Amino acid sequence: MSPIRQVAAWAALGWCLAGPAAVAAQDDRLAAAGSLDCSFTLIATGTWTDGDPEADVDAATLSFRFEAIDTAGATAEVIGPFGPSHIITRLTGDYLHFLQMFSSGPLYTTTIFDRETEDGRLMAVHTRHEYTDVSLIGFTSRPEQYYGDCAAGP
Repeated sequence: MSPIRQVAAWAALGWCLAGPAAVAAQDDRLAAAGSLDCSFTLIATGTWTDGDPEADVDAATLSFRFEAIDTAGATAEVIGPFGPSHIITRLTGDYLHFLQMFSSGPLYTTTIFDRETEDGRLMAVHTRHEYTDVSLIGFTSRPEQYYGDCAAGP
């Protein structure tokens, strides 16, 4: 048996022995989350200089809260520094996605992974697809990707 088939066979056996219960527990945790308090401590900011893409990584202090999460209805509300906003949500396997589109053009996405960081908090990434010609301190003006975690609540 080839090494690839051996790995596939062991993976299938592992899924059969523990997978269904583990997957169900993960799906239940994200599906049951009525709210999420998220904090992000690392940011990667992208830009283009003379046509070449580049990125800087730095510390960040971004936090916001998702409330009224309804995965069956695909809706949620995000509470951020500029007040509440209704958004789209989607639960797919052990990922919970949030999508926020602004009428002025930008797109924000947040994905919560059913993987723990510490103290039961879940890994998360938040991305901002935005570009403006002028950069203002405290406002998104270039593409950003934040890394952090979220605490699930009822």
